[in-house]
Amino acid sequence: MLYFGIRNYIKGRSLLLLFTNFESSYAVQRALPLLRRINQQHLLVVVFFENTELKEVTQMETPDLRAVYTKTVAQHLAGEKQLIAQELSRHAIQTILTTPEKLSLDTINKYLELKSRGMI
Repeated sequence: MLYFGIRNYIKGRSLLLLFTNFESSYAVQRALPLLRRINQQHLLVVVFFENTELKEVTQMETPDLRAVYTKTVAQHLAGEKQLIAQELSRHAIQTILTTPEKLSLDTINKYLELKSRGMI
């Protein structure tokens, strides 16, 4: 519905910021065909968030085996977000992977980057 809504209501090429929160590469693979179609007609920037609680877990001390397992799983999940950003970039879709606290600053910086590259 997102694709058809954009196609029907936005007639000219536009900068579109899509705020989402992909948690797995499976979810990205499902959405990727539609994101690529949108990106062909518009300049699409996908904004999604790092899990700050996972980041804290990846930096904690590991006094016992349970903490080692917890930290390992947290590192895997945090790394998954980086892989998602790389996958979208590989398909020429602009991305912003940020924390909620840095959302405004990172979004403005991305806009300025796109403007300086002549994409807007």
